[in-house]
Amino acid sequence: MALLRAGIWTLLLALHTQVGDGQMVQMDPSKSGFVGSQVELRCIFINSNPPVKISQVTWQKLLNGTKQNVAIANPALGVSVLSPFKERVSFKQAAVRHRTPSLEDTTIVFSNLQLSDEAAYICEYTTFPAGNRENMVNLTVYARPMTRMTLTTPTIVARGQRRKMTVATCVSANGKPPSVIKWDTRLKGEASYQETRNQNGTTTVRSNFMVIPSRETHKQKLTCIVTYQNDKIPDSVVLNVQYEPDVKIEGFDGNWFLKRQNVQLTCKADANPPVTIYQWKLLNGSLPSNVEIKNNTLHFKGPVTNDLAGTYVCDATNGIGTRTGIVDVNITESPKDLVPKGREFTQEHHNAGAAIGGAVGGVVLLGVAAILLFVFLRRRQRTFKGDYSTKKHVFGNGYSKAGGLPNHPPMPKNLQYTEDSDDEKKPTQISTTGGFEASERNFDAESEDLKRPYFTVDEGESREYDERTLGFQYDPEPEIADDMISQTDGSVISKKEWYV
Repeated sequence: MALLRAGIWTLLLALHTQVGDGQMVQMDPSKSGFVGSQVELRCIFINSNPPVKISQVTWQKLLNGTKQNVAIANPALGVSVLSPFKERVSFKQAAVRHRTPSLEDTTIVFSNLQLSDEAAYICEYTTFPAGNRENMVNLTVYARPMTRMTLTTPTIVARGQRRKMTVATCVSANGKPPSVIKWDTRLKGEASYQETRNQNGTTTVRSNFMVIPSRETHKQKLTCIVTYQNDKIPDSVVLNVQYEPDVKIEGFDGNWFLKRQNVQLTCKADANPPVTIYQWKLLNGSLPSNVEIKNNTLHFKGPVTNDLAGTYVCDATNGIGTRTGIVDVNITESPKDLVPKGREFTQEHHNAGAAIGGAVGGVVLLGVAAILLFVFLRRRQRTFKGDYSTKKHVFGNGYSKAGGLPNHPPMPKNLQYTEDSDDEKKPTQISTTGGFEASERNFDAESEDLKRPYFTVDEGESREYDERTLGFQYDPEPEIADDMISQTDGSVISKKEWYV
C-alpha cells in the first residue's frame, strides 16, 4: 500500500515538475540494497536561464502517507541531518557543506541499510521566485537469509523401529524475499516445509527431513540447498546412526574332513559402535578341548575329528544391543570334490544340460523306433527281391542271374499235373535211384500254367495252404531242363522270366 501511494506521489511530482518554468528535479525512479549495505539516492536540480535562486533543499521519508524529515541543506544555515538518520545519512557532494554551498547536486548516501529504511524518499527544492520543485525515489531493502543445517541429534539410534523420524533440519531465516529449500541425498526419506512471516517483513523457511534409521542410513550424506534469488547456498551433514551388530560366522566351507589341518571359525560383526564382547558356545554341548579362542576367532588345534561337529553360536555385543550368528559344522570321512572356483554350475547350466540330454535322448529313441519298424516290416512282408518280375517263387528267397550255378542234375523237360487235384499239383517224391515218379505235364514257357507256382507268400498266409504246401526232396538232384535256370537256393526259373 505504501509503495502504491509513493507511486502516486511520484506521478504528481513529475507532472508538477513538467509544468514549471524550465526547472526540474532529476531522480532515479527506484533503488535497492541489502541490509547492512550502502546505497545512493540521487537528486539533481536542473535550473533555468536566467537561473532561479535556491532557498533550501529538504529530503523527506514518505511512509504510509506520513512525511518525515531526513536531511536539510540551507545556504545560510548549513546542513542538518535529523535523527534517527544522523549516523547513517550524509550528502555526497562536499560543496553542499561549504559556507557558500552549491546545491544543484544534493545526492544523499545511506550507509548500513536497515529494513526500516525501505520507503519512498522525496527531494524538494524551494526556489525564488519559482516556488517548490520536487521528485521521489522508491527504496527497497533486501535481507539475505541466515541459513543453517543441523542434525536433530548428534547420534541417531536405530533400535529396529520401522517408523520415520526427523534426522536433520534446514533453516533459511529472516530472508527477504523468501528462500526455496530443496534436499539432495540418496536416502529414501520425506521432507516437510514451513514458512513464517516476521514482523520486520522477512520470512523464515524451515524444512525437516525424515527417514527410517537403520544400518543402511549410517554414513549417508544429506545436503540441503537454499536458493535465494539467483544464489544457491548448499550445506551438508553425514548421518551417524548407531545400530546393533549384524553377525555372521565365516570359516566353514562345507568340506571339513577327518585329519584336515588348520580350520577355524571367525565371528564377523558390522556394528556402530564397534562390538566390545564376543561370546562362543556350542549348542547341546561344550566347546572341543582342542579349541583356542582369540578375540573373535576359534582356532582348532590339530587334525579335524568328529568331535568338532555341531552347531556353533557367536554372540556379539555393542552399546546398542546383542545379536547372534549361527553355523552348522559337519565332518566327512574324506574330502569332497568341490567345483573349482569360477566354474560353479548354475541353474542355467543345469537347464542347458537337460535340454541337450533330452535332444540326444530323443534322437536315440527315434533311431531305435526306426530300426524296430524296419525289422517289423521285413518280417511282415517276406518277398523276393528282383527287378525283372512281380512274380515270386516259393522255393527260395533270392535269385542269381549269372555264374555260380549249383550242380543239379538236369530236370525233365515235361512235368505233368492233373488239372483239378491238389495232390496232383504236388511233385512226386524223388526216389533213391534219382528218377522222378510223377505225371508229365507240358512245361510250356508261354502257358499260364507255368506261372501258377510263382506267387507271393506273406507272413501269416501260410495257414491258408495247410496240406497244399508244396514239399520237395532232392535226393539225388534232378537234371535241369534246357529252358530252366537253377538258383542258388535250389529253385529254378525259366529263361524267359530270367531275361525279362
